This record gives sequence, structure tokens and C-alpha cells, in this order.
Amino acid sequence: MLALVAADRVRFDADEVAGAVRRALLVLASGGDLRRELSVDDRAVATLAEHLDDPARRAELETALQELRAGADELSAGARALDALLADSERAWRALATAVLADELTDDAP
Repeated sequence: MLALVAADRVRFDADEVAGAVRRALLVLASGGDLRRELSVDDRAVATLAEHLDDPARRAELETALQELRAGADELSAGARALDALLADSERAWRALATAVLADELTDDAP
């Protein structure tokens, strides 16, 4: 959820995201149930993360997470989760990809 909030502050080209999501959905479909729970270790998430990867975007994500962290002192679970994401940039990037893919799947749900 935190990565989804932070994703709003990361600039993506809509066409690039659409193509990357389509590729990730193909990987997801090849793994069986499209409705299964996603994780940062999912192959489809790794595919999306790789296709969207860019140093400027990673910097935007880190800035967004730091801004969220600055306001999370009153929320101990949220602060711990943000600290973990800030300590592991690869996991944070995959968390963002998980959020983007999950959001796409939710948008297409009936």
C-alpha cells in the first residue's frame, strides 16, 4: 500500500507502462491463476520492475518514500515498513511494481 501511494509521485510514460504491464500480465498468465496474490518475488512483478527501471524513477521513489516516512512517526507499523523499503532499494522498486500491477488488475476487474 505504501508503494502504491509513493507510485503517484513517480513519473511514468503511460504508453511505456501499458506495454510493460502487458508483458507482465503474459508472465502472470503463464504461471496459472491471474487472481492469485502478488508478491515482490513474483516473476511477473520482476518483469514489470525490470521494464520500468530507470535511475531517475528510482530517485523519485526514494524521495516519495522519505516524504512519507517524515510523516509516519505516529504510525509505528507504517514507519517500520517505510524504514524497510528505504533500506532496500531493490525491494522498494519491486514493491512499486507490485503496486502498479495490482492496481492494473484491480482496474480491469468487473
